[in-house]
Amino acid sequence: MLDHLVTGATVVDGSGAPAYVADVGIRGGRIAVVTAPGRTAEPARTQQDAQGLVLAPGFVDPHTHYDAQLFWDPYATPSMHHGVTTVVGGNCGFTLAPLNPRRPQDADYTRRMMSRVEGMSLAALEEGAPWTWHTFGDYLDALEGRIAVNAGFMAGHCALRRHVMGPDAVGGQPTPGQLDSMVGLLHEAMDAGAWGLSTTRSSTHSDGDGRPVASRHAGPAELLALARAVGEHQGTQLEAIVTGCLDRFSDAEIDLLVDLTAAAGRPLNWNVLTIDAAVPERVPRQLLPSERARRAQGRIVALTMPILTPMNMSLGTYCALNLIPGWGEILALPVPERIAALRRQDVRSRMLAHADSEEAGVFRRLARFDRYVIGDTYSEANRGLTGRVVGEIAAERGQDPFACLVEICARDELRTVLWPMPTDNDPASWELRRRTWEHEDVLLGGSDAGAHLDRMCGAPYTTRFLGDCLRGRKLTGLEDAVKMLTDDPARLFGLRDRGRIAIGHHADLVLFDPARIDAGPATLVHDLPGGGPRLDSRAAGIVSVRVNGVETVREDEVTGATPGTVLRSGRDTRSVDTR
Repeated sequence: MLDHLVTGATVVDGSGAPAYVADVGIRGGRIAVVTAPGRTAEPARTQQDAQGLVLAPGFVDPHTHYDAQLFWDPYATPSMHHGVTTVVGGNCGFTLAPLNPRRPQDADYTRRMMSRVEGMSLAALEEGAPWTWHTFGDYLDALEGRIAVNAGFMAGHCALRRHVMGPDAVGGQPTPGQLDSMVGLLHEAMDAGAWGLSTTRSSTHSDGDGRPVASRHAGPAELLALARAVGEHQGTQLEAIVTGCLDRFSDAEIDLLVDLTAAAGRPLNWNVLTIDAAVPERVPRQLLPSERARRAQGRIVALTMPILTPMNMSLGTYCALNLIPGWGEILALPVPERIAALRRQDVRSRMLAHADSEEAGVFRRLARFDRYVIGDTYSEANRGLTGRVVGEIAAERGQDPFACLVEICARDELRTVLWPMPTDNDPASWELRRRTWEHEDVLLGGSDAGAHLDRMCGAPYTTRFLGDCLRGRKLTGLEDAVKMLTDDPARLFGLRDRGRIAIGHHADLVLFDPARIDAGPATLVHDLPGGGPRLDSRAAGIVSVRVNGVETVREDEVTGATPGTVLRSGRDTRSVDTR
């Protein structure tokens, strides 16, 4: 007997093949039957009429930071609402394990680092996760059996370095013995199921003390030793972030990325490729490492988002504005001093010059203050400004846009929420995106879901992209869009029996209404442990989500079931060799 039967669905199986109408049966968490409508011989305990609906494989998000959130939110919201059934965590060199049992204070250091660099609520990190683990295997075991999505995790370089070197991990270099210990610790993590190594050398990544995170101090020899260790394990990967990911790679960064994938003999992915027709030279430069990697018997894959991710800014809290060169020191001042500095014309002039410099890279896009929309306000003086564009307000007041924005924020003691309008929402940029998605070394993803919780909301990219493909710009067909969200990431990570609707595959499935599939606007909610805020977005048109055959979402509401699996390298992933 089948556990469940979906009848009359329009099946988009993830392969890119044309859609077809079929009945799909599930037994024991796997797909047991795919037949023409009405031809299923076996009875089913439950049955669902899916006429007019699309049945697709569960979506795979290749870049998340749900490492902590899964402890207080096993449903990985809002990602699961948007059809995501598998998430990849442990990215950018940051993981919650291993923790050295001889230094209990390392847990506090890790929490403060994650709060600063990944925009996670410190109170939520302190109250929402148990912090009972030491080894990487302990951490995976703590999640096993209590999550609704499938989740796999890279081992973070920062945690490995801190475990071995302690406080010297920031600023120091390992002795030969310490390097051997670090490599051994990585082997231990991969033996327990870590998917490989993630690392960062990005100038934007600082710890809770404002110092460059541990992996930024690693030299090439250390990185290559760790990469070679990755190549000794089945089903493993590399993930790396460097400063050039934000705009354009330097020659040295390209050399390093190519050396890492070649040393491991495993794919390396990086996040995130920004596509803007106003900077046409960026895409060729950012795909140069992929071209060179193939010649060196490696593979480098760029992640890119198929939507413009909604995000908010503030002059009062840490956000992307702090990352503009020359801005961090001003925005780190105590609020009264910060307001006084921002109100000075000479300070604003210097800040604008920095924001428009070549050094600012991709952050130059944030300097179009005339295009910002005012979000929540808090003072009587700002009543009625919510939803208005700064440029229009500035024109009415006879001010330049940045001075106008500063004055609005100052009246709210810098609590004003600011929404930057994207500068790359033009037909030429969307056409460039369409062409870039066709590249063999470009993969859709990079949501950062689980991080930057009150500043951006990338998790809904799956439903918003599908809605755009079906009823919006229609840059690609439904079958190709589904393949980009399912089979393509599953093949990159070597996921066993996932990413397609096929007999014998795990029954990770999304049933949706093609006439309604979309994502709602990002709204601020206060549902984190400790009452902290985060941006949320509801899905539209998601009828059902199943993970390993069990329904986890029904009509956009979680069912409470937790059938997810901690996906472990080797057991749940096969090697994707590059040689």
